[in-house]
Amino acid sequence: MALVLVHIHSGPEAAVKVTLGALVALTAAKAGHEVTIFFAGDGVHCLAAANANVTGAGTGRLGDHLAGLAAAGVGIFVSGMSAKARGYDESLLAPYTASFAMPDRLVELSVAANSTLCY
Repeated sequence: MALVLVHIHSGPEAAVKVTLGALVALTAAKAGHEVTIFFAGDGVHCLAAANANVTGAGTGRLGDHLAGLAAAGVGIFVSGMSAKARGYDESLLAPYTASFAMPDRLVELSVAANSTLCY
């Protein structure tokens, strides 16, 4: 199977983009691919509990996709710089198997991946 990286840098105001990114990541994981998802920029807002109900037209509910990703054991990375700049601390990571990472980790993941999808 393939290594798939999904990079979500759009915020919850782009509901279709962020839910589609999460849905694609979940779909790839369910298909047996090794998936990593990296949230950066305004995408870090997607992990805030207040945004769980963000729903994209035809792309589902963000909270459902994130729960599925967590249940599937998908690796989740969050830009530490983006999170700090937007007022988040480690509590943002609590519901997920997630960790803060720096841009060099995003570069490593994208170079190693067979496919990188950005939303």
